[in-house]
Amino acid sequence: MIQRNSGRKADELRPMSAKVGVVPNADGSAMFSFGDTVAIAAVYGPRQLHPQHMQDPSTGILRVNYDLLSFSVYDRKKPGPSRRSQEISKVTQWALEPVLDLKEFPNTVIDVQIYILQADAGTRTAGINAASLALAHAGIPMKNLVCSVALGKLDQDIVADLDKSEEDFEGGEGPTDFPIAKIGTGNDFSLLQLDGKIQPERVKEIISLADVTCKQIYEVQKKALKEAFQ
Repeated sequence: MIQRNSGRKADELRPMSAKVGVVPNADGSAMFSFGDTVAIAAVYGPRQLHPQHMQDPSTGILRVNYDLLSFSVYDRKKPGPSRRSQEISKVTQWALEPVLDLKEFPNTVIDVQIYILQADAGTRTAGINAASLALAHAGIPMKNLVCSVALGKLDQDIVADLDKSEEDFEGGEGPTDFPIAKIGTGNDFSLLQLDGKIQPERVKEIISLADVTCKQIYEVQKKALKEAFQ
């Protein structure tokens, strides 16, 4: 078993925190953090979609914008959207759409803005968790929350919630990053990505670890919502 720099066990997440209602002028908002990775999400809408030719009379649409703030990383990031941020925006949209009922809002758009205040790996998964909470806080009809975490392989060991040092691990076979998103308490996944290499037979281990860790994330999300609405 490889020794993690943080001293965490293989299945141990970094300390998590969550809070809703953090952006006063948004229709819904939330903060979610894994250790030093902190994401804020703000929801605006449903509101009429412009230009008009993009409207869908049968449903509303979800539009996600993910971005790392310039000061969130050690090497100052160039302001504005990048190819990576555009990709993460799209996969976040796909991860969230299965739990939303947008047919009640034809011809409208729901905008979700996700900003990473601090980045220590796992930014897309923290962003998905924050966005799920923000949508619930905005009162958008949802079948369930979405829970997301980055799992991975360090050399031969399957581990949960990689930090930046583990994401950059160069020993053995190198790192494998496996971001997932799971729908609440069910068995369905809305995101499965893979960066690196993993033997097909070990994917079952990833899925089992996802079940365990997502239950913990779900409890943190539920607690944040309960505290807000109390």
